[in-house]
Amino acid sequence: MKKIIDGEELEIPTHVAIIMDGNGRWAKKRLLPRNMGHRQGAKVLEQICRDAADLGIRYLTVYAFSTENWKRSTEEVTGIMNLLRSYLSNCVERASKDGLRIRVIGDRSALDADIVEMLEHAERETAKFDKLDFTIALNYGGRDELRRTMTKLAKQVQEGTLAPEAITEDVIAKHLDTADLPDPDLLIRTSGELRLSNYLIWQLAYAEFYFTDTLWPDFDKESLKEAIRYYNGRERRFGGVK
Repeated sequence: MKKIIDGEELEIPTHVAIIMDGNGRWAKKRLLPRNMGHRQGAKVLEQICRDAADLGIRYLTVYAFSTENWKRSTEEVTGIMNLLRSYLSNCVERASKDGLRIRVIGDRSALDADIVEMLEHAERETAKFDKLDFTIALNYGGRDELRRTMTKLAKQVQEGTLAPEAITEDVIAKHLDTADLPDPDLLIRTSGELRLSNYLIWQLAYAEFYFTDTLWPDFDKESLKEAIRYYNGRERRFGGVK
């Protein structure tokens, strides 16, 4: 979809994935506890969801908590989980105003029961909204997702309901956490890091990568526009020749 932004006609990526990095560094620069950075980052995310929808982005997927983030201090992990509880406690009301459909990907088995219940409630109650599909990657890791997917397929082969030679890329994709979503067109990573960090490693095969030194709590609509402008400067060939 093309849209006029600040007088410039731009192709808007359908699906944007974001690695929201830099909350801790943002807090450290201000001599604040790391969890204050996460709190500010959560506020920014709420606004970016509105900005993404306003710009015409249809799908937004964010890396909220990885399978490796459990290695952080108990204090930080507890703070993040309590922040998630706070967000989920009234997210349905906010989502209804903004037209957000909330989805969650990742392994929920390690999450507390009350969080899982709130996640399921949010998914169920926002399923009818269609202005922006907002997906939260929570206790998510790309390798873990592939491991869980391979386990599902192996069981089907063992049960005789799936032939090994029938396992195509399309079949694998339909068993991933993101089965109902198109692959991302654009990946944004903040804070200057230049790696995927085990995020959507199957789905990002043909995405354009945009890295910025901006720390996530400082990311705003203008930052998002700049990422879209960068996306428009890329030639997407998907392995072919133009």
